[in-house]
Amino acid sequence: MPKNQNTFSSLAALRRSLASRAVHAGWRWMQRAGAVTAQNPGRLRFGAIGEGTRLAFPQGTVFGEAWIRMGGHCIIAEQVTLTAGMMPDLDLGPDPVLVLGNGVVLGRGSHVIADARISIGDDTFCGPGVYITSTNHSYDDPHEPVGKQWPRSAPVEIGPGCWLGTGAVILPGAKLGRNVVVAAGAVVRGEVPDHAVVAGAPARIVRRWEPETGWQPPLRTPAPVPIPDGVTSEQLRGLARLAEAE
Repeated sequence: MPKNQNTFSSLAALRRSLASRAVHAGWRWMQRAGAVTAQNPGRLRFGAIGEGTRLAFPQGTVFGEAWIRMGGHCIIAEQVTLTAGMMPDLDLGPDPVLVLGNGVVLGRGSHVIADARISIGDDTFCGPGVYITSTNHSYDDPHEPVGKQWPRSAPVEIGPGCWLGTGAVILPGAKLGRNVVVAAGAVVRGEVPDHAVVAGAPARIVRRWEPETGWQPPLRTPAPVPIPDGVTSEQLRGLARLAEAE
């Protein structure tokens, strides 16, 4: 290859590299600037947003925010939809419609659609793509398109400490107790007692904890090893780096 062609090829590669770095740097800046917090709410005016709560940029569809209340230290990932009411610009009355407790985590691409009241308890974690709704289509009239029939709504209550796996669906009227585990892809309706594991569509209880008998059926996995007393977060990060380097 002639020398001038080598030079042009090197310059083109350099330009692509610089452009790539600029794009990534710009995107990181937009992610930081576009995040929503109590101190920097942007255009969104939530009924409440607690200290340490952060909605990652880009946000999904958000409306009815005056009737949405979020506690402290919640993590709302990218492209999460949060809506109160069936459409924007409705007067929903004096009471909140969507309530997130402290420390709630909503994974990327999740949807929380609150036409009737939805409450999510403290320290409930949701994986990506979780769908929680208090409204469902009706299909009573066999001659009318389902999408044109008036939907049915019922409140949803999710207790504290729950874990909702990737792609889980929580339907209107569901009531989950404390520390409930919902398996990935499960479709939940009705009541689920405290300390239960549910799976399937429709979801059924596959494991439950009772004070007298413990977990039934018994757990097949070994108990996690507790972190020794006195170990700092910096030491844990150092161990993680060593494991990655091996």
